[in-house]
Amino acid sequence: MPMIAVPAHFDGEHICLDEPFALEPNAKLIVTILPSQQSNSERIDWLRLSGQRLKDAYGENELAYSADLLKEVNPDYEGR
Repeated sequence: MPMIAVPAHFDGEHICLDEPFALEPNAKLIVTILPSQQSNSERIDWLRLSGQRLKDAYGENELAYSADLLKEVNPDYEGR
């Protein structure tokens, strides 16, 4: 069986899957404990930082890359 991620929560006694999923007896599981919800100001800080990094990566001073630098052209690309 391929690795699959299924959302779940802890109800205070048991780990409960948030959506139905058939598990075989003795199925191997990996449980990842996620951090509690971050504060709104922390979320805003992360959004601001990621926005700035995108601006840096795709800013006006970004070098233009010509098509002749491509090693192989994707024939399915429709953005030409």
